[in-house]
Amino acid sequence: MKDILTTIVEKRKEDMDRLGVTFGFEIPEVRQRPVHPFLTQKGVILEVKRASPSKGDIAPDLDAAETARSYAGAGAAAISCLTETNYFKGTLEDLMKVCKAAPDTAVLRKDFLINEEEVEIAYRAGADAVLLIARILESGMMIKMSKAAAAHKMTSLIEVRSNEDIEKLAAVAALVDHDYIVCGVNSRDLATFKIDLLKPCSLLAKIRGVLGNDARVIFESGIRTPEAARFAGSLGFTGMLLGEAAAKNPDLRSQLVKSFVEAKTNKNAEFWNKPQGTNKPLIKICGLTRVEDLLYADSLGADFVGFIFAAGFARNVCGERFEKILPSLKNVKAKKIAVITDPASPEAEAAARYVEDGILECLQLHGIAYEAVPQRLLDLPHYFAITEKSGNLKEAAEKLFLMGEPRFLQDSKSQSYDTNHKLWLAGGVTPENAAELIERFQPELIDVSSGIEDPDKPGIKKHEKLSVILNLKQVQHDN
Repeated sequence: MKDILTTIVEKRKEDMDRLGVTFGFEIPEVRQRPVHPFLTQKGVILEVKRASPSKGDIAPDLDAAETARSYAGAGAAAISCLTETNYFKGTLEDLMKVCKAAPDTAVLRKDFLINEEEVEIAYRAGADAVLLIARILESGMMIKMSKAAAAHKMTSLIEVRSNEDIEKLAAVAALVDHDYIVCGVNSRDLATFKIDLLKPCSLLAKIRGVLGNDARVIFESGIRTPEAARFAGSLGFTGMLLGEAAAKNPDLRSQLVKSFVEAKTNKNAEFWNKPQGTNKPLIKICGLTRVEDLLYADSLGADFVGFIFAAGFARNVCGERFEKILPSLKNVKAKKIAVITDPASPEAEAAARYVEDGILECLQLHGIAYEAVPQRLLDLPHYFAITEKSGNLKEAAEKLFLMGEPRFLQDSKSQSYDTNHKLWLAGGVTPENAAELIERFQPELIDVSSGIEDPDKPGIKKHEKLSVILNLKQVQHDN
């Protein structure tokens, strides 16, 4: 079965065979405007976009010239213009209109380009940069296209999503002046159109390894709110490319730009920029109350260990219990999580201080509404846990995703989960059903607590059950 990207490229090749490299549009023989440098400082690329394969019509009546003027007025560092017709309803005519309407702003031709002739057409039409998607181009062709762009002082925005793509980027970087190379990582998988907000983070260090620490790297797709733009802006990216949110929401354009540009790095960004583990599923052992259970779980390879800081819970460790655990934490390799249920409580304050001091690494905001969390806690490493008390799990998950939360735990005793986003699951996980849940839902992380305890001994983990759960990592890896 063909994926969406393959279908788009094949259809486009058919159109090019029939209409030529200009797709039937009249392109000036001589470029009509100077070439502008592309994204020389932190900024946002706003996109002229009418539709997409995943969303259908987004802004079908969008006027390219009027939108370009609005984007320039909103502070866009550059404008991206889609010129693919079949699925995005863009044209080369749109590109020329955008370039004319925003004469002082850099413009990217965004399309599924496949040869040097298309780079030449983009140059003549007025583009200052061209998108080169590594997944659909061989290294040799990418080099030719990048060289053709650089010869015109145009920038190649090379989009990568895999280690193979990074190798292609390296091949280009070895032969093309880095002043004319910008790299982008699409949070949307163009094969399935699913979004993972951590995908760009996973490749940031590798891209800098190829292009240097001053590499210009763009966070592409998936951002629709100022809160999410702020998260992307905190991660260390030079740019962010916005399509749907900018096209559909004229009133938000300036705010989206400002949120990204003004965002500063914080401990939350530092946490999510680091890999969370490679041997999936990740396993979190939660509700720990004893040193011996903590050390045993860690020795068996637990990825996360959780401690509850909440009054009224049998597994609450805040106070003397945690003081007894503290000396052992320095030897624990697993990521150490503080679970809180009330952000205004003394227990939450204690947990926050432990995270600020680096004793614990992350907060789990359990059953707490996003708007109830103060900015101080949002700036600390954190993720939310949504429960059936939060209402419809799918709606709650989508809300957190829109706020730029890259991961959230779904605690569902009915074991009904929203799978539109990377799944961290909890709720009734036991040694008896864990393997089936993993096979059924393919989660990135499972959270286990009461399922490895005797019912009348909350917080006391049975080591034989811990062994069964954590052995699943090895079983899954071997398979």
